Amino acid sequence: MAASAGMTMAKRVLVLNGPNLNMLGQRQPEIYGRTTLAEIDADVETAAGELGMEAVCRQSNHEGELVTWIQEARGDFDAIVINAAAYTHTSVALLDALTLFEGPVVEVHLSNIHRREAFRHRSYISGATLGMIAGFGPVGYRLALLALADRWRADGGAP
Repeated sequence: MAASAGMTMAKRVLVLNGPNLNMLGQRQPEIYGRTTLAEIDADVETAAGELGMEAVCRQSNHEGELVTWIQEARGDFDAIVINAAAYTHTSVALLDALTLFEGPVVEVHLSNIHRREAFRHRSYISGATLGMIAGFGPVGYRLALLALADRWRADGGAP
């Protein structure tokens, strides 16, 4: 897409959700709440628009598909927001793919992973992220978009 003279292109953000997040609203609502992934995606798209961004939301239960989407995002997206779910604690493949991505990456978790089981305290993907937002439920995705907008403004590239 080419911008017309005097127009800036909206920053494009790829929002990735990992395994079992398609079951939000049904799966352990005492931990993850009752909001569905479709509701989160709609809110993310609205919030992105309010910030002058475009968000594209995807979910997969398959690690390889998430890796492929991250690889394909290079050159097409300006940032990634990722809730890798269980892959957060196991996936060197996601870490490697995120390390190749040239733009900022923000990690999101609905629950506070540091107040849960010990195995959830370690995030493999954090090494490739600008930061992590955990424990604020669905609003964490909005916070991630705000963090990106703030970073771009500070760098002189407002969304």
